[in-house]
Amino acid sequence: MLDSLILVLFVISGAAAGWLGVDLLPEQQLIRIPNLEQLTWILAAVGAAAGLVAGLVFGYLRKTLMQQVRSMPTDLLVSRAVGLILGLLVANLLLAPILLLPLPWEVVFVKPLAAVVSNVFFGVSGYNLAEVHGRTLLRLFNPSSTEALLVAEGVLLPASAKILDTSVIIDGRIRGLLDSGLLEGQVIVAQSVIDELQALADSSNAEKRGRGRRGLKLLSELREQYGRRLVVNITRYQGKGVDDKLLELTADTGGTLLTADYNLAKVAEVKALKVLNLSELVIALRPEVQPGDELPIKIARDGKEADQGVGYLDDGTMVVVEGARGRIGERLPVVVTGAMQNPTGRIVFARTDSSQTPAESTASAVPGPTTTKRKAKPKAVPPKPEAGSPS
Repeated sequence: MLDSLILVLFVISGAAAGWLGVDLLPEQQLIRIPNLEQLTWILAAVGAAAGLVAGLVFGYLRKTLMQQVRSMPTDLLVSRAVGLILGLLVANLLLAPILLLPLPWEVVFVKPLAAVVSNVFFGVSGYNLAEVHGRTLLRLFNPSSTEALLVAEGVLLPASAKILDTSVIIDGRIRGLLDSGLLEGQVIVAQSVIDELQALADSSNAEKRGRGRRGLKLLSELREQYGRRLVVNITRYQGKGVDDKLLELTADTGGTLLTADYNLAKVAEVKALKVLNLSELVIALRPEVQPGDELPIKIARDGKEADQGVGYLDDGTMVVVEGARGRIGERLPVVVTGAMQNPTGRIVFARTDSSQTPAESTASAVPGPTTTKRKAKPKAVPPKPEAGSPS
């Protein structure tokens, strides 16, 4: 509705400009025109056509600008607005002497032309300068701030916004990352992600319904805890799915996509976007386990292969132990023989320590007064006296 109204206003303005533009023609030209009314209608039609084209261009620019404004971080939006205002202010200060000059009627068009050119030039220049050096405004508001000085000098880079994927929200570990301070900057949640969580919460499947409700509850708690740092982006991008819309949002904002989806992370890397794979972050924070290391592992279940038992490290890494089948519940000393890393996690392979028997390993795992008996050393037997020797 608003676009149609704007288009109609542009058409009417163009037609009115063409209709009234006849009076601006020189009198010598008006005398030579036989049918002045016909010329007026022609100019009105030309003005209406020009207004229609201008209205279409303005509508397209308005939609593009609104999309950028909705997806733009607040600090960047403010810096660009301040740069545009300062550019227009400089342009009008420089125009003041030109507008006051008395010019002949033949060159009077120079004044509006200079006004348009100078406003466009200085406005765009201020906008671009603010986009590049907008963080320098921190020095104006707080010159004594160390962070402001470092950002202004380019030593400290500003934190990029973090865009959350549905998998990260449902996973729940995003709360721990935010509480620990590992994630800086604003946290952006796309409207498409909220719609997907709502669809999961309304699903007839109990498992999906639980995941959706858990994700929505987490967002509500993060909103209460972090307030304005959590931003909901209401821009509705065109795309086949949530992943495509998240990629477009990441490209528009220049933020970092935070996801646990391996395929989505790889697509973002192909498109040269900033991405942080939560699974890779968890793997990077796990302690290193080298072949030959000795670890105490509690056997949780039997393995798939014969003579195998399965245990877990403190960080949840699965350990496949050779020679531990049927020893569920026992804590065995094992020796690491190797490890296998894949995109979804890590598996450690080990074998039982052959220096201890099953009874000894069980006794060492259970605290108490029970100790392992040692073999008694044989007592020294004195040599027998030879025959004929004095006793």
